[in-house]
Amino acid sequence: MNKSKLKAYARLIARRGVNVKKNQDVLIQTEVEQLEFVSMLVEELYKAKARKVYVDFYHLPLSKIHNKYRDKEVMGVVEDFELEKIKWRSKKLPCIIFLDSEDPDGLVGIDQEKESYASSLRYPIIKPFIDEMENKYQWCIAAVPGEKWAMKVYPNLSKKKAIEALWESILKCSRSYEGDPIKNWDIHNNDLLTRCNYLNSLNLKELVYKSSNGTNFKVGLISDAQFLGGKETSLKGNVFNPNIPSEEIFTSPKRGCCEGVLVATKPLSYRGEVIDGFSITFKDGKVESVKADKNEELLKQMVSEDEGAAYLGEVALVPFNSPINNTNLLFYNTLFDENACCHVALGHGFTNVIKDYEKYSLEELRNKGINDSMIHVDFMVGSNDLSIIGIDKDNKEHIIFKDGNWAF
Repeated sequence: MNKSKLKAYARLIARRGVNVKKNQDVLIQTEVEQLEFVSMLVEELYKAKARKVYVDFYHLPLSKIHNKYRDKEVMGVVEDFELEKIKWRSKKLPCIIFLDSEDPDGLVGIDQEKESYASSLRYPIIKPFIDEMENKYQWCIAAVPGEKWAMKVYPNLSKKKAIEALWESILKCSRSYEGDPIKNWDIHNNDLLTRCNYLNSLNLKELVYKSSNGTNFKVGLISDAQFLGGKETSLKGNVFNPNIPSEEIFTSPKRGCCEGVLVATKPLSYRGEVIDGFSITFKDGKVESVKADKNEELLKQMVSEDEGAAYLGEVALVPFNSPINNTNLLFYNTLFDENACCHVALGHGFTNVIKDYEKYSLEELRNKGINDSMIHVDFMVGSNDLSIIGIDKDNKEHIIFKDGNWAF
């Protein structure tokens, strides 16, 4: 890929993704495969006046080895140095960049029960620090092609050509292939804001989903929750874009207020394995049952990770005629596939959707209906005939989506 395009993409992540400010620290989390691009990104962050940039490398094959040989109790231990690092993050509040390039099948064959058990031990220890950091720092998830990921998306190409093709797709979907990426995102953010403002003016209390594939679902909304999309603002007053790319307008629904069936329209990559051909049935606001053609047991485990895992944390509106969906590619990557069409997420909800959320304690925000969980897993439900009707506080109906796309 042309180096100037990669540098422009790195600049976009630094200046519109996390939008690093002078003397802020930055933490990058990425696969060891990404040394070249990480070097470009680190340089762009320093050019934006970052104070210090740290890089945490990981490697899925090592994770798989750890899972195989470590005792589950050992896997659940948060070592002293790990705890100190989390404490440092909660105090220093560095910008955090997640560069996603993982092999979608990278953890196939691991002991998922062991992994889940270890998470149940670790999460209560680190949760207070996660809660302390919520909404206070800038973060961004962006993508870089990994070799195995590229070959999964483009199985008929050579390794070199597959990586090049995936680079091109990533940059095009991220509005970073042509023109000035930063200007492109300023325009895109304004477009998303216009749609958010319209939806928020409707004072909706419920969304009703229907599709010929079997989706028949309704979900209740929180009275003072708002729809958000594109750029966000931290409690420190810093504007940032948490997802590159992003086509969604989203909110967190009211915990325990949904009924019906959602049929997934794309596979889900979860903990290094792919769940496919699945549907989820909700009753009294909670997952009642799941079905899947592939990895049904993993799906069952996912919705029982903790109490909140069986409740919704997000509903997101994305037109079927989106730039990502129009590539006709299945990315096997949630960052991209979730921005191809409408999706929902099980687990953790977003407290910043509540109007004037900074005036409330975290407990008060949870009491309003924002779900809490150790997981936040998006799955796609958008189709070419999906209809979504919004019902407002006066029981008036508004057509939000028709034939899979915006109706306004």
